[in-house]
Amino acid sequence: MKRIGLLLISLLIASAASAQTGMQQKLEARFASADVDHDGKLTKSEAQAGMPRVAAHFDEIDSAHAGYVTLDQIEQYVAQHKQ
Repeated sequence: MKRIGLLLISLLIASAASAQTGMQQKLEARFASADVDHDGKLTKSEAQAGMPRVAAHFDEIDSAHAGYVTLDQIEQYVAQHKQ
């Protein structure tokens, strides 16, 4: 019985890690697609065209008011606002 419990826990952890990896890959792909000039940054207009949720929170994500956001900034914002 103890083995089954440990196996279930292991499967749940592996499943959560896999889901996290899948979400990360989707985010990276959407960012790359929206980054039309391939400079590693999204302007507000790039975000509006390719990542509307990012555009809706652009000013919050761009806390330094640089006029662009990076994938790292988006990831940090998402991590801070997970519910």
